[in-house]
Amino acid sequence: MKKLILFALLLGSLSLRGQDLNYYLDRPIASNLATTPDGSKAAWVINAHGHRNIAARIDGAVSWVTTFQDDDGQELGDLTFSADGQYILFVRGGAANGSGQHPNPASLADAPDEAIFAVKPGSPPFRIAAGSQPCAGPEPGSILYHHNGQIYKTLIQKDATGVPLFTARGGNGGALLSPDKTEVLFTSSRGDHGFVGVFNMAERKIRWIAPEVSRDVFPRWSPDGKQIVFFRMPGQKFNSPDNLIGGVQLQLWVADALSGQARMIWSSPDETEGYIQSSTSDPLAWSAAGRIVFLSEHSGWSHVYSIQPDGKDLKELTPGEGEVENFCLSKDGATVYFDGNIGDINRRHIGSVAVAGGTPVAVTTGEGIEMSPMVAGNTLYAFQSTTIRNKTLVTIDKMGEKIHPISPASLSVPGSRAFVKPEAITFKAADGTLIHGQLFINRAVAGKRPGLVFMHGGPIRQMLLGFHYSDYYSNCYAFNQYMANQGYAVIAVNYRNGIGYGRKFRTSSDQGPRGAVEYQDIVAAGKFLQQLPEVNGEKIGLWGGSYGGYLTAMGLARNPELFKVGVDLHGVHDWSITARDATLAWGLTAADAALAKKSSPVADLSRWVGPVLMIHGDDDRNVVFQQTTDLAERLRKQKVTVEILTLPDEVHGFLRYDSWERAFRANQLFFDKYLKR
Repeated sequence: MKKLILFALLLGSLSLRGQDLNYYLDRPIASNLATTPDGSKAAWVINAHGHRNIAARIDGAVSWVTTFQDDDGQELGDLTFSADGQYILFVRGGAANGSGQHPNPASLADAPDEAIFAVKPGSPPFRIAAGSQPCAGPEPGSILYHHNGQIYKTLIQKDATGVPLFTARGGNGGALLSPDKTEVLFTSSRGDHGFVGVFNMAERKIRWIAPEVSRDVFPRWSPDGKQIVFFRMPGQKFNSPDNLIGGVQLQLWVADALSGQARMIWSSPDETEGYIQSSTSDPLAWSAAGRIVFLSEHSGWSHVYSIQPDGKDLKELTPGEGEVENFCLSKDGATVYFDGNIGDINRRHIGSVAVAGGTPVAVTTGEGIEMSPMVAGNTLYAFQSTTIRNKTLVTIDKMGEKIHPISPASLSVPGSRAFVKPEAITFKAADGTLIHGQLFINRAVAGKRPGLVFMHGGPIRQMLLGFHYSDYYSNCYAFNQYMANQGYAVIAVNYRNGIGYGRKFRTSSDQGPRGAVEYQDIVAAGKFLQQLPEVNGEKIGLWGGSYGGYLTAMGLARNPELFKVGVDLHGVHDWSITARDATLAWGLTAADAALAKKSSPVADLSRWVGPVLMIHGDDDRNVVFQQTTDLAERLRKQKVTVEILTLPDEVHGFLRYDSWERAFRANQLFFDKYLKR
């Protein structure tokens, strides 16, 4: 009997340790849900091994409606149904870079573009026109869409000819058809300011809604089409660029749709509070029940509020320590469904609350991660992930008692035995700040092991106790699982600057290029690893992408006695170089240059001795490729071991499965070379 038990334990250990990288990466991820109003039809994107396709659920039956077979990095998005529900409209490809080139990470000989397609289940898809943001048009069979800063109109036909609905200065988009289908509501971005406009199709005239020097965004029609609500934020002053971590005052304005006259019905109480920098694409709605619903973080947390159109009776609908990311309304407008981490800081769950106020009710709880609720007819859709399953479309009964995953029957998903259960951990930085993270450790592995600290990018992100809702970080989660399987202890650090822990945690004044205060959180994570009895404290490495790449380089430059080796994916290494990349988002001016340089890895290169692997796609639109070129040449000059994996034509968030696989295999081999010898 003892031999049988030992044999079973051995098999379990081998099962946990014997899986290849693809076992973890080959986890299909769902996204981009669209439904018909009655809920009888739904369509969404599934990315499986880099093959992006659309699945549909029609009257309960689930099937594929596209069959793209290449890992070509061409994204699918902007899903919506035609007005009659017969066609699924979608966009294939990505936006152009500053040189007018669309993403082509597979280096295809025929350069792709960004185009609108239509598909009817059971028939092949066809291309309509170049553009994005399709929505149902005023006449049957017509659509509106965005192209080159203008709003176009065309028919749902193969290779259709689109014509501008109107022509106006600025970047015009966000078209919303009025309830009676006679007018189009839109925004016009003019750089330092922006307008809300209404285009009357019969008269072919634009009415500007209370134009000011402010930036007016997210306009929404009232249910009867007679009024418009929108957010108003300050315009941009000279020498005052936008700052990712700076606060933005938020005002709520309601306008008469015909006259354009508007009045402010609410303002955040402080000029540095209100608008959520990590806001979703839909933070404002006018409910069928008559109340206006919106997201604001003026209380210190991202919460849902509702208010009457006359500015009376403001209600905080989602109180508590935690943040809401998305919300939607029931068909009758009486109920708000939302997702967030209130009550479970390391996950996302769905709750509901009356739009007029009341006690929120938990719709989902437990160890799953539920997000992005959408009500269609009587059906509550959402996405769910777990520690072993990537983001999957589900339906949820209104009380949360049953959650039903929805996928085509032919979708192949590997098993789950080789996953470890990530552990929620906390530790304190040197200044006493409490930091959260997740620990990945395979306790079936005996003896001491190397440790790794993983840092997300953004930095407005939060890693969770399960597969993440973004494809970038779901891949990172999978790799952390794989490295635990390979005999590493891995900590994913939710350092300050990130979301999930309130505005104060996210917006400290001396972070990033203004002092790098969050770097001490990374040092604390390394020391936490050193203290674990399962970890060899002399073999600690770091890895991360984007902002995580910046922090990887900081660790190797500032604390070589702690961090011996690192893998830096597309990181920022010199904040003082204000190229057209991530450095712009921090509102840096010439007066900040000296501190920005001091807060960069390049300021401490004299101490850098550890080997580094640098990975970067050279069509990166977020962090200029030269950030890697510059640091690599500097380090080589001082005889530091530098290995490079360049991905020609790949963008910042790798679009190809092949790119992620190559990056992660190089990552593992690099760490094994220096931390396991």
